[in-house]
Amino acid sequence: MQHAYGSTQAQRRSARVLVVDDDPTVAEVVAAYLDRAGHVVDRAGDGPSALARLAAHRPDLVVLDLMLPGMDGIEVCRRMRAGGPVPVIMLTARGDEEDRILGLEVGADDYVTKPFSPRELVLRVESVLRRSRPPAAPGHRMAAAGLTIDPTGRRVTKHGVELALTLREFDLLRFFLRHPGRAFSREDLMREVWGWDFGDLSTVTVHVRRLRGKIEDDPARPRLIRTVWGVGYRFEPGGEAD
Repeated sequence: MQHAYGSTQAQRRSARVLVVDDDPTVAEVVAAYLDRAGHVVDRAGDGPSALARLAAHRPDLVVLDLMLPGMDGIEVCRRMRAGGPVPVIMLTARGDEEDRILGLEVGADDYVTKPFSPRELVLRVESVLRRSRPPAAPGHRMAAAGLTIDPTGRRVTKHGVELALTLREFDLLRFFLRHPGRAFSREDLMREVWGWDFGDLSTVTVHVRRLRGKIEDDPARPRLIRTVWGVGYRFEPGGEAD
């Protein structure tokens, strides 16, 4: 199977990755594959240890297990995000969609369901890291409906006030601003924003809902990100509320 988000070894850049999992076998395998990909890996077996390592040296990305003793991955992710932006990929052994959605709701950028291929996880890590790094060339600022996007600094303001967007929320909003008035299906957005040709489409739904909550004056009656029934979503800078 071809992965649209795959990268070659030459394209990869070393990053500091924190792996949080109470299963030493899983943690060891994940760490070994990430180390082989050229990354510097730190490990933690529970939530408090993960938060302590995060405070001591903020990583470039966290691979976080959902099921941790004492403090679960949801709470760990929530506390991590409260301390500032850090990309998070959540691991879950559960098949329950509610758990996956909850992880995305608290700020996880992606999730991988156990059992998983370590090589697949490395590719997901590479995909998230690529999008979290500043562009090599300065990007042009974009503005619409009181929103201003600074691609180089990865900052978004609404009427001059900076918004706290996650990595994927930023990418999603930037994509919408680049294509105003055009309707996109969830499959389109998964491919164009996430860089994947396959995946759980509820990921897109959750991120659209979270983005609406941050940029809309009334998220219950969205004016900017419109639902196009039977298709998907459309960004309307000057549209009326649904």
